[in-house]
Order: sequence, then structure tokens, then C-alpha cells
Amino acid sequence: MTSPSPSTPSTNVVTALDHRIEGAVGRSIEQLWQHRERHLLDDAQTRLADAHHGLVTAERAVTFYRLLLARLASGEFEVDEALCTRIDRTVSQLAQAVGERDAQQATAQMALEAVEKAARTQRPGPAQELSAPDFAALLAIAQGAKLREHLLTQRLSVVTASGSRVAYHQFQRFEAAGLVVRDGSRPLHAGQPVTLTEAGRTLLASPQPPGPPTVPSVRRAGAWPAPSAPRR
Repeated sequence: MTSPSPSTPSTNVVTALDHRIEGAVGRSIEQLWQHRERHLLDDAQTRLADAHHGLVTAERAVTFYRLLLARLASGEFEVDEALCTRIDRTVSQLAQAVGERDAQQATAQMALEAVEKAARTQRPGPAQELSAPDFAALLAIAQGAKLREHLLTQRLSVVTASGSRVAYHQFQRFEAAGLVVRDGSRPLHAGQPVTLTEAGRTLLASPQPPGPPTVPSVRRAGAWPAPSAPRR
């Protein structure tokens, strides 16, 4: 009976920490691994990506031996001493794989908690602290945006789906604050998709900051329509 190696990691393997990891880094597991390969992550996220890689390898081994045990006990093979020996050996290998998986999960959880803590300390305050232009820019990015490089001037800016532009320095502030993330796997001249992170979405879901006070308009003499006279 031939089976694939249990030690080959794959992003198709689901772990118990995947959802939390994607929320902490603001990108999918596949994108996290791609950014790790391109050395685009900071130290904390690099440690998390490496720990998750080890966890996936261990989780795959657990799945491998669990499926192997199920096949051995399925009735496909003749029940004899050789089969009992194989089942005993597979049970032992499964137990070892579970122990390794649990150890790798503990390592990945420690790395994840460090990233989550860093995200909390870098996250800006409530939405009331955002300026109205920043709030409007984030709202436009949420509807779809790409970071592009002008072919002639080489200047960078974010072009939103509505056609408005977000200055590059403003985008850099959002990126540094962990509010947006870009897909660095695509060339700038073609446009790198920009999306909101979990922190950015949370910020937009908060109450919108109050706008500037309204200044009463001053009517010119003879302007139409004339203001109605106050009733007595």
C-alpha cells in the first residue's frame, strides 16, 4: 500500500489557528507563506509563518496516520498477525504524530500571541481620532483600490474603484498603522491590490468622527430666494 509522505507541508491543511492567524496578519495563510518566501515580513510575522509551517507539517502527519489506521481497520485486508502488527505500529506512530502536533501548535500559538500583542499596541485609537480625510480615504479603499506606479513619473498613489486617489504618504501611514495591506506579488505598474486589515475594518465600523462645524452662509443682498421673515 503506497501513500504520500506525511512530512510534506501544504497550505491545504487546515489547523486550529488558521482563522486567528489570518485575522492577526490581515492576509490569508497562502499570502503569509508567499510573503515569507519573499522576505517581506517583519521578525514577529516571520517567526509566526515558520511556526505555522511546522504546525502544518505536523498536522499533515496526524492526518496521514489517522487515514492509514482507518484503512487498515476497514476490512480491506485479511485479519492476521501481520495486520495486527501493522495496526499496533500505526497506532504508535499516530500517538507520536499527535504529540509533535501539540508541541508545534504550542510554538505557533506563542508566535501568534506576540503578533497579536504587537497589533494591539500599534493599532490607533477610536475612530473619533481619525481626521475626516483619513476616514474618507479608508472608506474609498474599502470599496476596492490598487497601488500603482505612474509609468512616466514613477510616482506612487492608490487609485480607488470610485476613481479617487489616495496620496502615497497617506497610504504609508495607513500601512504602518496596520489598517491596510497590499499584495506585493503583483508589479506596481499593473497595480497591487490594497485591502483593509481586520483593524481597518473595525475602525470603519466604529462611529464616524464628527465633521467640522457648519458655518451659516451669508446671503448677498438681492439673492434669490429671499429668506422668509420670522413669524411673530
